[in-house]
Amino acid sequence: MAVDFADTTAYLTQQGWGITYAVLDQAADEAAAGLAARDIGERDAVALVLESTIDYVVLFLALARLGAVTSGINPKLTAREINACLEVLDPKLAIVGDQLSATVDIDRFACETLVPGTSPETVADEFRIADARPLSPLSEELDRPVCVCFTSGSTGLPKGAWYNNRQLERILELDTGGAWGGGGHGISSTQFAHVGFMTKLPWLLASGRTTHLLKRWSAGPVLELIAEHRMPAVTGVAPQIALMLAHPQVDELDFSAVQAIVVGGAASPPALVREARKRFDAPYSIRYSSTESGGIGLGTDLDADDEEALNTIGRPRPGVEAAVRDETGEPVVQGEVGELWLRSDCIMAGYWNDPEATAETLVDGWLRTGDLARVDSAGCYRLAGRVKEMFIRGGYNVYPMEVESVLGNHPAIAEIAVVSRPYEVMGEIGVAVIVVSEDHEPPTVDELRDFGSVDLASYKLPEDIRVIDRLPRNASDKVDRQALAEFERRNHGLGT
Repeated sequence: MAVDFADTTAYLTQQGWGITYAVLDQAADEAAAGLAARDIGERDAVALVLESTIDYVVLFLALARLGAVTSGINPKLTAREINACLEVLDPKLAIVGDQLSATVDIDRFACETLVPGTSPETVADEFRIADARPLSPLSEELDRPVCVCFTSGSTGLPKGAWYNNRQLERILELDTGGAWGGGGHGISSTQFAHVGFMTKLPWLLASGRTTHLLKRWSAGPVLELIAEHRMPAVTGVAPQIALMLAHPQVDELDFSAVQAIVVGGAASPPALVREARKRFDAPYSIRYSSTESGGIGLGTDLDADDEEALNTIGRPRPGVEAAVRDETGEPVVQGEVGELWLRSDCIMAGYWNDPEATAETLVDGWLRTGDLARVDSAGCYRLAGRVKEMFIRGGYNVYPMEVESVLGNHPAIAEIAVVSRPYEVMGEIGVAVIVVSEDHEPPTVDELRDFGSVDLASYKLPEDIRVIDRLPRNASDKVDRQALAEFERRNHGLGT
């Protein structure tokens, strides 16, 4: 990359400064030397508890050159959640942003603080040894772990999907189609801790493009960048597309260069697809994947008819197999609902330090996604819900039991069940269905969110409350979540 695109800006900040591929390469060498001096080497796990800055890229590249294992920890998580991820990872070192230092338990984990750089010369400055020579190339070990991407289990306990060199090489091949270069401009739409960055950094670097970094994603600046740099694709998660369509500049700027809208992370309602195609005058492709699948899965064709484009998640992408199976693992009859299974060379190697969860999720080379789906007569896959209760708000997984375990401690709550409600902008939002404790008034939404904000990220907190006399239960005396969720779908539909 440093040779082919040496003078091209690799990353450009919202503050107006950036770093070229050549300087990025040198900074990574210098940081690798500094990390090696700290005795970081092959297969050592290192956590990056950082915002999505150029410092993060430099350190990730440096750790890869040492053969270390890098895990990004989403800075949007609370201190409790961050430390739970670190507990699973068991890192030799955690590199923590100066604004996030209070979130990490320094008595349990070895930590160093990083002050984000403000120029190419100061990125990852604390870890760089000036003018360090490149390290000797590592031996080719395709099975050596490279990165860990955290997701969560059905109980909300963190799980780290880990990837090795072999899988990252295959992801690179599938995403580029074997063609490197191309340049152009793009926008980083998700946190770097997300699988979309962690497993696809090789693709981003191989493309030779300039990636624009925003301190915080906002529809207005994103629309301006797309128009100014005549970007050929609008990308992101469905809630981001909805926010762009609601912004007044969408009708004022020139998007004639846009050739495609490619969206993943959360469901895209048909109305959103229709409106985006109209406003950007471009086809819309829905992409289905997961942290465990390496960000590679299914997608709708750009030239798909309305039935496929609006109501399905398309077909398996090249190199991916998909199947719908029953609870025993046997294929179901076409048209029947079952669990969606995926198989490809991009699927995770397993869950880091969690062989039991790995064995449950990876079966004979297949990934059990936990999503329910069916295949229609045209061979397209249609999602039908989830095996477990997890829902997705704005591209982030929310697990009701985790939320309930925190909010259930509120003195005004006798019982609580958190279910999802369809929502046009965010895809889904959480609703707290509660039974109020005797001699208490029901809490307001703001009171409940404030109560839970200490231990839960904001996207996990419910955005509405429904008070009932008692929670419905099934024959096993378990809360009937399906009945509660069905009430929300039936009585509220898609809000705005």
